[in-house]
Amino acid sequence: MALRLVEITIPNDKQEPVKELIEAENPAGMWSDRLSEHKTQMKVLFQANKTEALLDKLERALTGDDYRIILLPVEATLPRIKIEDEEKEKKEEKESEKKSHLRVSREELYTEIKESASLNSVFVAMVVLSTIVASIGLLKDNVAVIIGAMVIAPLLGPNVGLALATTLGDFQLAKHSLKTNIVGIAIAFLLSFATGYFLRIKTLNPELLARTSADLSDIALAIATGIAGALAFTSGLSATLIGVMVAVALLPPLASVGILAGSGFYKEALGALILLGINLISINLSGVATFYIQGVQPRRWFEARKAKKATLWALFIWTILIAVLVILLLFR
Repeated sequence: MALRLVEITIPNDKQEPVKELIEAENPAGMWSDRLSEHKTQMKVLFQANKTEALLDKLERALTGDDYRIILLPVEATLPRIKIEDEEKEKKEEKESEKKSHLRVSREELYTEIKESASLNSVFVAMVVLSTIVASIGLLKDNVAVIIGAMVIAPLLGPNVGLALATTLGDFQLAKHSLKTNIVGIAIAFLLSFATGYFLRIKTLNPELLARTSADLSDIALAIATGIAGALAFTSGLSATLIGVMVAVALLPPLASVGILAGSGFYKEALGALILLGINLISINLSGVATFYIQGVQPRRWFEARKAKKATLWALFIWTILIAVLVILLLFR
């Protein structure tokens, strides 16, 4: 049972109504401290999958800018939380599962994904470094080096960010993620193209050849691992992302496109581009579908309606693109 600590700083006159609201949600623990003549800090221990409902109620109850809510992960707590009524606990867990699908709160998910989709000097450096690693691995036919580029995986964040933005109907996050994605892809392609142009490979080794063709199994693999990636974000199991990064690799096929195009292997570069397209589309399709099924949506009803429409359109568009790729694979 993953736990979260919710710290709420509020004016003293709002302590009682907020306390009643929190108690109605059956917290695992609650404490309060008076910080000054005007401010009180309340600390609440909650199950991770129940925090979104609490945060939504607090946001509706508290107005203005005189409050602050902070959500913190809890590694462990002593004494251990006792289950006084096992049947009641099981019933509450089932009800909670129906509502939240065992995921972290919308705010926690948004913060983590937005950070991973940020366009900054660290992201650019990671793209450059992973492209260099992938290019060297491809040229030397070294699987271990290529896997190193897969694990760095800087392009995974902006693609998952684009999927979350679609599900929430968040134009700013979509613009933010798309910009980061385009810049990352452009840098990786130009760098790998220059590598292929100046080094001029004459024959294709097995690792390059493996990325010049794709089949229906690649689509199934990309969709399955894309779902696993979205679940890793929503469940807070970030360690699972390492396997997803390797399975739905974006940098090696992108580096292959650049190296092959730079060396004049245009037909083979097209095959690598199709593989890259499969992985990109699958991550977005899987992400949107997973977030939607898990009930990730804006708090306000009118925003939720707009987000639902955007989600259905996105699912339709990504599905059409997958179908186009399937046709290309069948007739190629």
